[in-house]
Amino acid sequence: MLRKKTSSVSRTPARTGIIAQAAHKTVDRRAFLRGSGLAIGGLAAIGATGGTVTRASAQSAAREAVNTVKSVCTHCSVGCTVVAEVQNGVWTGQEPGWDSPFNLGAHCAKGASVREHAHGERRLKYPMKLVGGEWTRVSWDQAINEIGDQMMAIREESGPDSVYWLGSAKHSNEQAYLFRKFAAYWGTNNVDHQARICHSTTVAGVANTWGYGAMTNSYNDIHKSKAIFLIGGNPAEAHPVSLLHILKAKEQNNAPLIVCDPRFTRTAAHADEYVRFRPGSDVALVWGILWHIFENGWEDKEFIRTRVWGMDQIREEVAQWTPEEVERVTGAPGSQLRRVAQQLANNRPGTVIWCMGGTQHTNGNNNTRAYCILQLALGNMGVAGGGTNIFRGHDNVQGATDLGVLADTLPGYYGLSAGSWAHWARVWQEDLDWLKTRFHDEDIMQATGIPVSRWIDGVLEDKDNIDQPDRVRAMVLWGHAPNSQTRGTEMKTAMEKLDLMVVVDPYPTVSAVMQDRTDGVYLLPAATQFETRGSVTASNRSLQWREQVVAPLFESLPDHTIMAKFADKFGFSDRLFRNIAVENGEPNVEDITREFNRGMWTVGYTAQSPERIKMHMENQHTFDRTTLRAVGGPADGDFYGMPWPAWGTPEMNHPGTANLYDMSLPVAEGGLTFRARFGVEHDGDNLLAEGVYSVGSEIQDGYPEFTMQMLQDLGWDGDLTEDERRSIEYVAGYRDLEGNRTGEGEEVGEQDQQGPYPSDWQEKIGGVNWKTDLSGGIQRVAIKHGCAPFGNAKARAVVWTFPDPVPKHREPLYSNRRDLVADYPTYDDKKFWRVPTMYKSIQEKDFSEDYPIILTSGRLVEYEGGGDETRSNPWLAELQQDMFVEINPRDANNLGIRDGSQVWVEGPEGGKVRVMAMVTNRVNSGVAFMPFHFGGHFQGEDRRSKYPKGADPYVLGEATNTAQTYGYDSVTQMQETKATLCKIWAA
Repeated sequence: MLRKKTSSVSRTPARTGIIAQAAHKTVDRRAFLRGSGLAIGGLAAIGATGGTVTRASAQSAAREAVNTVKSVCTHCSVGCTVVAEVQNGVWTGQEPGWDSPFNLGAHCAKGASVREHAHGERRLKYPMKLVGGEWTRVSWDQAINEIGDQMMAIREESGPDSVYWLGSAKHSNEQAYLFRKFAAYWGTNNVDHQARICHSTTVAGVANTWGYGAMTNSYNDIHKSKAIFLIGGNPAEAHPVSLLHILKAKEQNNAPLIVCDPRFTRTAAHADEYVRFRPGSDVALVWGILWHIFENGWEDKEFIRTRVWGMDQIREEVAQWTPEEVERVTGAPGSQLRRVAQQLANNRPGTVIWCMGGTQHTNGNNNTRAYCILQLALGNMGVAGGGTNIFRGHDNVQGATDLGVLADTLPGYYGLSAGSWAHWARVWQEDLDWLKTRFHDEDIMQATGIPVSRWIDGVLEDKDNIDQPDRVRAMVLWGHAPNSQTRGTEMKTAMEKLDLMVVVDPYPTVSAVMQDRTDGVYLLPAATQFETRGSVTASNRSLQWREQVVAPLFESLPDHTIMAKFADKFGFSDRLFRNIAVENGEPNVEDITREFNRGMWTVGYTAQSPERIKMHMENQHTFDRTTLRAVGGPADGDFYGMPWPAWGTPEMNHPGTANLYDMSLPVAEGGLTFRARFGVEHDGDNLLAEGVYSVGSEIQDGYPEFTMQMLQDLGWDGDLTEDERRSIEYVAGYRDLEGNRTGEGEEVGEQDQQGPYPSDWQEKIGGVNWKTDLSGGIQRVAIKHGCAPFGNAKARAVVWTFPDPVPKHREPLYSNRRDLVADYPTYDDKKFWRVPTMYKSIQEKDFSEDYPIILTSGRLVEYEGGGDETRSNPWLAELQQDMFVEINPRDANNLGIRDGSQVWVEGPEGGKVRVMAMVTNRVNSGVAFMPFHFGGHFQGEDRRSKYPKGADPYVLGEATNTAQTYGYDSVTQMQETKATLCKIWAA
């Protein structure tokens, strides 16, 4: 059996074959199979080759109790249940969760091998520091003290913003929340995570269209779709279990599956209609489809009239995108797009699905808004089988985003305004004035930080060009793979310029080897999510609870325990954990859940108490596999995982909201309207819904968001309890935490037993709204009367606050279509998110003669993210051992390249990679594709020797992002990874 090691001496013979070979030379598939023993059948093979898992006899099995523990896969965002089998504290086996409504007993290759992630031999086993170019073992106390001393010195010299706290989509919800709170107590908004570089353009585009920036329906709800339009996504490889839900609709509803992608993917192989188009031309493609819809009158006119604002401006833009112009820009024939438009019009409701193929562009926010407008035109929003099903990448990238691990928001998307800080100070019971002293000044406290996509420039840019006191001098890479970011050569330079670099991760990541430092780097071993407990939010907004499978292995510690160690070092742990118990150095996870329950009213993370989430996990079998609603049992009537918003307090027992904006259900049962987030009018036009409302609403028209004043005007304030009223007065500043009246004012005829209210009491109390009322009373009363707390408005097709109010096609910065650059230029250079950002100054230079091939990137089914953990997993590593570039046969023949040969791929900024050529028709002529999961090689150099001994992944390779180039979205600073240029030649 695998056992926790208590010393550096293995108790059983080492698994020598694969490790020895992989550490010293490249091995082919056959050699890998022979060396690993995988060719002779699963776990039995390890026993046969002298491995660390031994065959159990019937006698030993009878003596040892096997406990089963439910957890959630730590790879993509589907949220598959993993049932771990544990004996004597050792994870000995696993099964997929047959009762889970998400995976229904299925696993992909990654999910089937997660046990190895926890028990992996290649993990970091103890804290380490780089001394004279060698990795040296240190204690936790030494590491925290040395790191803390250096950070505090940097803080004293340059201010708190010179330490960048990069968080993770691998954190649980509780850890993500605590991480953002920790950054606030350190005194910086230089905090971010992977959502910036995967779906930040989705969040911005979708939230600014109809209110919330999340997946509107669910994987399961696709069962009801009559058409499926999938663009810029490859779920067959990126989210394999999600494909089961798509294929169910395809088969049982005869739903046409339309896949739009520059590359013929494994998902495209299932399509009824495959549309190949030029990378970076998504807006033009969607407008080309919408042109046919408008031309033929196929739009839902009544839906648009009552629930959409600004569609007339969209019509004006779309009218310019004739079939001829669309084909010139995208390469997609007009006849094919007419067929697509007709399929969508004839098969309603239909769903639109997208992933990072649509988001990772300099105009990514335009892409995501165009997708949304297509659904609004068809009337496919707020209906089962419709919506925008946005497949998120990492297992908790949705939750970590919701909980605020971002440079521009606090938990719950509260933003960074003075009112948002005041709200969270109340939740934390913190002195707001003290919190302000933690920051350089109050202005920077309310200013967005540097996004993770631009931390490189925070280090390298002249400090006079950065909107903060000094450059970034220390970088904390907490659960982040740097090879997932573009501009790899500049990142290497930035890493080497830092005063201090700290990596917190179960694996060393490419951070350990892609720089040439000889000191100033620390590796801290984090426990995996299987070695702790907490909640995690799937892509459809459902919360699930991971139970702890095994105790932390080796010297690893859970992320929240490491945060507590830093808080102790920095002297604010008593404040940080004021309402959170700390037991043996570990903050209580359930206390953290309850704390964010008390504050996240905006998105309805308030009703999902730990007890309710756990109860759902225990009773998965009671939930319908399509609607996600429980049929009987303890959770009767709830939607599985209480997808947010789950309004009010846990005691209100709101079931959660399975499909956003669905007016066919009462709000109390999971119905919703569009959110009144953008005011009640614009340029004299009404922004509220016209004559439509949720079932059971007592206001039978559009209405604004709820405030205490609105309750008073409606005469509904009498429904508030005394405790709720006192809480509202506390938020307004007229009571303290104990409920006592504070302050004095002139008598105005209104008073209670403690005396008169101040003269401005009505204005301030009336201004308390559904987002800041800590009692949840305003939400409860609004829902009691059938209303959505956030109002009833129109979705807006035009976002007047964005650089392009109407989504426009703009050519990528590195474009080989100079004719289109002239017609559809990019933006002017500008400074935002604290850093200068180039657009026109890059695009005006023509690189296309020397770099003629469009380079795009994406995922493989075998690996995930930066690939450090999955390439360290022998079950996955043997499946894909070579980093490669896909090249069309025409291009390969013209370049003299043979399939399987080594080639160089170079980007116009000078970064180049040496990889294997895969000659294939998957990509069109003039386009090349590379996966982004590889690392450990750098511009032709194998850097395996730079890893800590025994912590190098089995499979190394070049990172595509070494050759990827500059380019950032005009709203969110999302990186461009899908449409740059390159040249390729034989190595």
